[in-house]
Amino acid sequence: MAASSTFSSSPALLSNNRTPPPCCTFRPSISSSPVLMATPSSSSRLSFTVPEKRSLVVVKSTVGEVSFREPETSGDKEGIESLKLKLLSVVSGLNRGLVASVEDLERAETAAKLLESAGGPVDLTESIDKLQGKWRLLYSSAFSSRSLGGSRPGLPTGRLIPVTLGQVFQRIDVFSKDFDNIAEVEIGAPWPFPPLEATATLAHKFELLGTCKIKITFEKTTVKTSGNLAQIPPFEIPRLPDSFRPPSNPGTGDFEVTYVDENVRITRGDRGELRVFVIA
Repeated sequence: MAASSTFSSSPALLSNNRTPPPCCTFRPSISSSPVLMATPSSSSRLSFTVPEKRSLVVVKSTVGEVSFREPETSGDKEGIESLKLKLLSVVSGLNRGLVASVEDLERAETAAKLLESAGGPVDLTESIDKLQGKWRLLYSSAFSSRSLGGSRPGLPTGRLIPVTLGQVFQRIDVFSKDFDNIAEVEIGAPWPFPPLEATATLAHKFELLGTCKIKITFEKTTVKTSGNLAQIPPFEIPRLPDSFRPPSNPGTGDFEVTYVDENVRITRGDRGELRVFVIA
């Protein structure tokens, strides 16, 4: 909204039930205090305008709460927000996908496709900044394999070693091209020792291929212990030489961003994984 100046309303202006001066009009609203704003016109008249109040939508999940504002406008925007809410409602109780059944996977896939279709094709060539920030993983279809590596080799959950997966994040810096996968894990230990709590950061560099495909290249893994062993400084896990790296783990990967806005991102992995992220 174009405006030459903005002033907070003065208590004296509206006290004692006095009527605003003739050059002003007062529009009441359910929102917070009114704001006196100048609007361009031939007579330079002033009017009170109050931002429309929007309700806060909160979706509770097994890994916390997801909240976002309802749309300011109706129409297509409102339809997209409704589809977002439906997707978040479908996946929020699946513990990142670790407890997802076949039916859950199908419902999540359907809800994601509806939102992707409504949002249209993603073009990051001029809006790469939409990826900037720290994103929390809300759902991954790959985790239904009960492996922390998804469809790739990874630590099995609840089989060979007792591993509890905590929060999972992606931290993306579009300026330095840093792309970090961050996972909080708890590894069981024999009695009477306490479980080992740690945060593993898998550092990558990324590049944009085409309009929406992201390629990541692995660089290093850093582990930081927490809990009873928080005093141990972070340490790096040596990277395997390429000659010893299994074909299933080449150190690179790619995925497509199929939907992204200010608080929700959907990606499709190179092995078909569907992932849903919310801004942290």
